[in-house]
Amino acid sequence: MAGSGKIRIGISGWRYKPWRGEFYPEKLPQKSELSFASSKFNSLEINGTFYSLQRASSFARWNADTPDDFVFSVKCPRFITHIRRLRDVEIPLANFLASGVLLFGKKLGPFLWQFPPSFRYQKELFENFFKLLPMDSASAVNVASQHDNRIRTEDGLDISTRFRLRHAIEIRHQSFANPEFIGLLRRYKIGLVCADTVEWPRLMDLTSDFVYCRLHGSEVLYASGYHDEALDDWARRVTDWAQGREPQDADRVIDRAAAKRSARDVFVYFDNDLKVRAPVDALALAARIKKILPNAGS
Repeated sequence: MAGSGKIRIGISGWRYKPWRGEFYPEKLPQKSELSFASSKFNSLEINGTFYSLQRASSFARWNADTPDDFVFSVKCPRFITHIRRLRDVEIPLANFLASGVLLFGKKLGPFLWQFPPSFRYQKELFENFFKLLPMDSASAVNVASQHDNRIRTEDGLDISTRFRLRHAIEIRHQSFANPEFIGLLRRYKIGLVCADTVEWPRLMDLTSDFVYCRLHGSEVLYASGYHDEALDDWARRVTDWAQGREPQDADRVIDRAAAKRSARDVFVYFDNDLKVRAPVDALALAARIKKILPNAGS
């Protein structure tokens, strides 16, 4: 059997009231929800970082509450992507990196940079932003050291190990279905998020050594679940990606396939949480993949 990258299947966020008594056992303390979720999945997306800067103590606690081989993907601040819209973001980026996210160490998965539907592709703006993004922990500490007084402790900069960083871009405007944008991502080794939804483009061009996929609901945004046939399709796509191939039904901007690799790591997160579908569908997809590639998620 061909080699395979690491496959991580999880959910976007873990603190949802409707999940209590459904996904989470009755009377499970809220403080134990992350421990429970991380016993079922090998990765989660953190959503709170999108809305505000978190404390270093929170990252340290989340680190302690999860298994050693667990990975967090981190949704980056909307202040940078939605409010500043990538302009004059050097200090906000430093503040984010100094807030404590680097304390995850090797549990730190990709940074997710999500852009609003009104944000159009602008080459110079994105290229200048990509030049700011650190690709390893040492570079990130250097950037973080430029933080302002919004960061009141240096605890988040106490990094003793060196590890790589990955970045993924989720776009929501048709103007990004542009070969120039795909080329820009490849030049800077940044992943393009494959977002499954009827609301914005679903692009599967491979631009890095990993794949980042967000399943928002195939029919109704954030709500509809995935039936058996759809889950079978996603299991096939995920295993193709992990083994260095491209799915035959890949929706690409550029007709030709990306450069071949022997394997790719794959991160998949279900974001269809409104009707408690995300954990159910994530478990179902993980089970399918386990049958095809038993060791890819271990």
